[in-house]
Amino acid sequence: MSTQVKFLTKNFGQYDTSSIGSYMNIGGFEALRKAVNMNPEDICTMLTEAKIRGRGGAEYPLGRKWSQARAVRGENKVVICNADEGETTTFKDRELIKNDPFNLIEAMIIAGFVCGATDGFIYMRGEYACHRPLLLNAIRQARNYGFLGENILGKGFDFNIHLYSGGGAYVCGEGTALIRSIEGKAGRPRMKPPFIKVSGLFARPTCLNNVESLSLVPHLLQDKTTYMNCGTGESIGTKLISVAGNVNKPGVFEIPFGTTVREIIYNLAGGIQHDRNIQLIQFGGASGKVTDASILDTPYTYDDLRAAGVMVGSGGILVIDERTSVIDFLRMNQEFFSEESCGQCTPCREGNLHIKIILDKLAKGEANEQDIKTMTTIAKVMSMSSLCGLGETAQNSLLSAMKKFPQVFDLGGARA
Repeated sequence: MSTQVKFLTKNFGQYDTSSIGSYMNIGGFEALRKAVNMNPEDICTMLTEAKIRGRGGAEYPLGRKWSQARAVRGENKVVICNADEGETTTFKDRELIKNDPFNLIEAMIIAGFVCGATDGFIYMRGEYACHRPLLLNAIRQARNYGFLGENILGKGFDFNIHLYSGGGAYVCGEGTALIRSIEGKAGRPRMKPPFIKVSGLFARPTCLNNVESLSLVPHLLQDKTTYMNCGTGESIGTKLISVAGNVNKPGVFEIPFGTTVREIIYNLAGGIQHDRNIQLIQFGGASGKVTDASILDTPYTYDDLRAAGVMVGSGGILVIDERTSVIDFLRMNQEFFSEESCGQCTPCREGNLHIKIILDKLAKGEANEQDIKTMTTIAKVMSMSSLCGLGETAQNSLLSAMKKFPQVFDLGGARA
């Protein structure tokens, strides 16, 4: 099996990203022309058959989400593209925006048609400000060519796209916090229900998708067979992954599901710097779980990774070599969550603070058995009672490390 493919990335380097004409010369907007002549439910069925799970980390089936969004009654529906990409070690969506902006615009228009929406919003992280002109230009040219605005392609379909930039808050990757940010409010999550598919942006029915999830759709409409022939089992197709850390060639790669972790790290990412040993690998960004080198021969699929104790998540893979101890890695991760917690709910606000204190004590050799028990309890309470996904998953790395590296937390044994 090839360790790298070009399905989602096949347009990279093939056209002038500042020119809609150049994009159309390679087949751009043909998927949209095809979509508006189809029954929207047939498009949802196609996505379901392709078994596409949300590429932002939640893994919610894309076909089901669009079908549900379409079924919601209400006027002036909205589709949102979550281009916040605040998860550490994750930079795949940046590459899609930079190398294929018109495909993303086309995908949003198709999403609007299927869901019955009148407006689309791209919420892009503040750190990607250098790519704003690229997307604004793509939106402007799509409007000039009649792909945005009123009566698109003569089908009585009206749709417009708006671009918003966040202020760099990690928590705004969460749907309701992102929506509040667009509304001009503090980017803090809210309680659900109501779910955003019923009452989202400005209380309008809203369908929110990740950049990669959306970007797949035009390619699938044009060539479903190639996608379906990739992957294995329940994990059909390809996946964009970001590999970073102590590897020789960090970067973004498109792989067929089923590629082993070893092939990803040693073939695509060039192996470990100076041939050092692997200390740990974290999957799915800061909120992902960690494991050791025993996972190397595990196929990269949803089910295989889950069985190995980790998850696909955002598609990020962070490789840490033997120079960094498990505790120091966890302290670094905890500093991130302590900084990025919005502070709204008690479990997350207080839990992150106290776990940081205990990890610092561990690093200094000052922790005792009660500290370990307290830290474990706090982590479990956070995962069960926090308001949003940040607090629920902030201690994934800690809890998984306690299972995979028990000797580190055995105060009578050796530290790693």
